[in-house]
Amino acid sequence: MLDSTVVVAAERRDAPIAQFLRLVASVAGDQKFALSSVGLTELVHAVYRAPSKEIRTRREDFIHALLDVVEVVPYTRSTAFLAGRIDGEQRSAGITIPSLDLLIGVTALEIGYAVVTANVRHFQLIPGLHVIAL
Repeated sequence: MLDSTVVVAAERRDAPIAQFLRLVASVAGDQKFALSSVGLTELVHAVYRAPSKEIRTRREDFIHALLDVVEVVPYTRSTAFLAGRIDGEQRSAGITIPSLDLLIGVTALEIGYAVVTANVRHFQLIPGLHVIAL
């Protein structure tokens, strides 16, 4: 599962999608990649926060090119139950996981995927989730 931090970093470097996915594969192994619907929301948010039309267009183009080759995994009812359980258990133990990272992480956990991220700190708070730093 690609976290938005790694996608945004690739877009900012103007990396072609194939090159970006090869980089991810070099760290995570040659496997299928996905993007959570929550992560997609974060990326679209970044499009509309772009400081110029040129950057907005570049971000939109990058997202659409990524979506041509990467599956988007939905946030489902069972994902919501898993997120609620993990968040409740972790908060009871005094651990707070930022909400969007929790939702991305449990989406990956539910389908048996690791998360590839530049933000290891938040994702490692999710029990059972395999986190790969990029």
